[in-house]
Amino acid sequence: MKILITGGAGYIGSHTCHTLYNKGYDIVVYDNLEYGHKESLPKHVKLVVGELSDTKKLNECFKEGIDGVIHFANYALVEYSMKEPLKYFKNNISDGINLLNVMLKNNVKNIVFSSSCAVYGQPKEIPIKEDFEKKPINNYGWTKLMFEEIMKSCKLNNISLRYFNAAGAGFGIGEDHDPETHLIPIILKNKEIKIYGNDYNTKDGSCIRDYIHVLDLADIHLVALESLFKGISGEYNVGTGKGTSVLEIIKICEEITGMKINKIISERREGDPAELVGDVNKMYNELGWRAKYDIKDIIKSAWEWHKNNPKGFIK
Repeated sequence: MKILITGGAGYIGSHTCHTLYNKGYDIVVYDNLEYGHKESLPKHVKLVVGELSDTKKLNECFKEGIDGVIHFANYALVEYSMKEPLKYFKNNISDGINLLNVMLKNNVKNIVFSSSCAVYGQPKEIPIKEDFEKKPINNYGWTKLMFEEIMKSCKLNNISLRYFNAAGAGFGIGEDHDPETHLIPIILKNKEIKIYGNDYNTKDGSCIRDYIHVLDLADIHLVALESLFKGISGEYNVGTGKGTSVLEIIKICEEITGMKINKIISERREGDPAELVGDVNKMYNELGWRAKYDIKDIIKSAWEWHKNNPKGFIK
């Protein structure tokens, strides 16, 4: 089968490409390389450099006979979504609609969407279940929720994976963002971390998140894709079901690296919920899948990547 992966040269997308490639899938990656790295892809995977707004180029990809789509090509930073809302709505919604139009024109009905726990906003209960109220508190979350609804309205076979905080490394590739905004790589690369708020109503005052290994995320995208071909559609939380606070992450990083991490307390960021931990039972009951790795596995793999690749991918 031939699968189109939008944003496939990005962090999660590239790990997913390696997973599908190793399973024998024929892959076409469509990426503008704004944040992606062609060096992160398997050597024999086809890369088309383009924008989702380029209907002509996108159509050419589908003429090759695409059986399904995995859609990663979204802007993903909560803070920037509040500063540049139109940029986020254009890329995550308008360009996404263009992708759906091309899919429908070419009679491709199967899509796995890289969604987010940000669709829930500030949940009233923890752990979060899929049927909880969806009320995002940032523009990033709204774009994810809106696109989920648009896919369903188009009557596509779709699975939305609402995952929590991706981290870790595998396949000899890892996390290389510019600027880097994710907690674990910032700690490992700088030996220092700015903590945005230490007065949340949590066990130690810092934010709590459900961290999931990028290899687990890659694997669940494969499972979701194959579930689509069996006629399964729906929305699924993807995480470990366990929360780890910012201060706990720092402590584990210190233990694994042997380094002392300098902590800088700063004001809260707009759009940051205190705690996000998912109930992952639906994913297990309907897709038969659970995460294999824990937070120490995640940080160990990330540390190996950053230790061996201090400058990220060599351009």
